[in-house]
Amino acid sequence: MDAQPKILVVDDTPANIKLLDAVLAPRGYIVVTATSGTDALEKIASEQPDLILLDILMPGMDGYEVCRRVRADPATRFLPVVMITASGDQEKVKAIEAGADDFIPKPFNQPELLARVKSLLRVKEYYDTIQAQATELAEWNRSLETRVQQQVGELERLSRLRRFLAPQLAELIISSGDEEAFLKSHRREIAVVFCDLRGFTAFAEVAEPEEMMMALQEYHDALGSLIHQYEGTLEHFAGDGLMIFFNDPLPCPEPAAQAVRMAVSMRQRMEELTTAWGKRGHQLGFGVGIALGYATLGQIGFEGRYEYGAIGSVVNLASRLCGEARDGQILVGSRAFAAVEANVEAEHIGDLTLKGFHKPVTAFNVLGLKTME
Repeated sequence: MDAQPKILVVDDTPANIKLLDAVLAPRGYIVVTATSGTDALEKIASEQPDLILLDILMPGMDGYEVCRRVRADPATRFLPVVMITASGDQEKVKAIEAGADDFIPKPFNQPELLARVKSLLRVKEYYDTIQAQATELAEWNRSLETRVQQQVGELERLSRLRRFLAPQLAELIISSGDEEAFLKSHRREIAVVFCDLRGFTAFAEVAEPEEMMMALQEYHDALGSLIHQYEGTLEHFAGDGLMIFFNDPLPCPEPAAQAVRMAVSMRQRMEELTTAWGKRGHQLGFGVGIALGYATLGQIGFEGRYEYGAIGSVVNLASRLCGEARDGQILVGSRAFAAVEANVEAEHIGDLTLKGFHKPVTAFNVLGLKTME
């Protein structure tokens, strides 16, 4: 024990208390005294001794009853009790039945008393250590369970965000501690990118299902890594069609420029992939549409199945431009083109009549980058 052990001496005879104090105190023990059973129970509660030296024969509540009450209390059930007996075996048996750990006959032998006290205090110290370790372990387990629940929740939220965000963006939002604020419905200017394969419908009609699934997997693998690289938000993919936008849920300084950079990288990657497909007899191409404008964004869906989506004419425009793009073309609307004009080589392809738009839409085909990198 780090602190001095505290011993409660219970005896109705002052001379016996004085004698025991004279034996114990010089050995470094703190001696607390009580002169009755009732007084002893009060001192046990207030002083919290490490061991009790308990006389048996006392007026009122005797030592047996005190010991029984000590053992009945969960807080003191394992508190060492040494009964001091004045007679023989019958009192010893009753002391053990009452719950005493040891007994010492009167008049007591000082070395024997000290040895028994020391031995029981050592047992008490072991018990206290075990209890402290058990408490610490229980607390550690509770803490671990809490941390595991928190981490599981974080992983679930991170998994949900990774459905439409680049991993680094998803982790950034999770670390902010308020991902729900990012996902609430709001309005913001975004750059929207639609892309899909030219000739995919005809390909799907004649290709074996396994061939089609392999081609789609290669296509998604190729473009997925670029979406992550350019930190785009993947709104959805359906078959060969992908929709990505920039400047939400995290801000992007130049959303149109970032969208065009990604589209040019996609076109380069798809040139390699379509060449490889051509060798396998698949005649497929790749087209992109990009628009810049305001949209309403937020969670869309139902409990257990939420997506993050954008709604607005800018989305429709990007989709229609993608539908008009021929193999290898990146068509951008006039607003997006104005944002990137200084940094791209482009050609004006005229005004397009697009479904859902009352007026012709001016469109440009991005041939390449100037100084955007």
